[in-house]
Amino acid sequence: MRTRNLGTTGPAVSALGLGCMGMSALYGDADRAESVATIHAALEAGVTLLDTGDFYAMGHNEMLIGEALRGAPAALREKALTSVKFGALRDPAGNWSGYDGRPAAVRNFAAYSLQRLGVDHIDVYRIARLDPDVPIEETVGAIAELIEKGYVRHIGLSEVGAETIRRAAATAPIADLQIEYSLISRGIEQDILPTTRELGIAVTAYGVLSRGLISGHFTQDRRLAASDFRAHSPRFQGENLQHNLNLVEALRKIAQQKGVTVAQTAIAWVLSRGEDIVPLVGARTRERLGESLGALDVTLEAADLAAIEEAVPADAAAGDRYPSAQMAHLDSER
Repeated sequence: MRTRNLGTTGPAVSALGLGCMGMSALYGDADRAESVATIHAALEAGVTLLDTGDFYAMGHNEMLIGEALRGAPAALREKALTSVKFGALRDPAGNWSGYDGRPAAVRNFAAYSLQRLGVDHIDVYRIARLDPDVPIEETVGAIAELIEKGYVRHIGLSEVGAETIRRAAATAPIADLQIEYSLISRGIEQDILPTTRELGIAVTAYGVLSRGLISGHFTQDRRLAASDFRAHSPRFQGENLQHNLNLVEALRKIAQQKGVTVAQTAIAWVLSRGEDIVPLVGARTRERLGESLGALDVTLEAADLAAIEEAVPADAAAGDRYPSAQMAHLDSER
């Protein structure tokens, strides 16, 4: 397994990380035993970065990772690095009600995450979305205090814009920015990516397959449960979906010429963007994990990249990446 560094101050991690959210929430039902087996398979393959959020099914995902870590061989468990998002507020019905970045809340969230994960420290800790009522300096400063006390190793950011990144980095060393980045979500290339590179901050890219949309496995007639995020996502609706799947078919032709899958091509494209970018793959099964790991063996030559860019130009996708209410919480989109 190749490794990449999380910025100039962060740890070396596997070139691909495993995003665990879908094993607990937002993509319909998941199989707990298969989820644990998939985490184990990832660790055995050399994946070291496990990404989660304390609000994924209200702690379920952290407990799932904790269970998987307890059942993993000690040598693999010791290499595993946890990346945790916090701050999202939810009610018992699962509704979202904002974000809390107050220092007292940061300490509270961390205490619960440490318990659920069954670890003595969190490797990378970040607020999931900027709290508009709390200066980022206060939130980052609170994480820095947790580092001083040994509960956290590194500070991360999530879905924030260039100005917020600069303010955070002026407060304490930042390892990485977690943000959506894929063939059809390339907004970070304008201001955010140049800023992270200037400051020596890595990018952990989620949504590299756009929640399955550009995996090559999603079809027009697929029916989604009401609890599935994609049932409400603009890119999966009506004419938007058909337009976006047409892009996938154009990408499929390139993948077939190289003898690889659409998903592997899309992941390899993100890998090709720079050594400072670590894609997070949201595989929920060992089969999908194996396919995603195959992207590490895909080499995209200049001609391949040009063909991909022609097939799926920047800003080619139809529909926003989140419903409007959630887009309003993205400091990265301002």
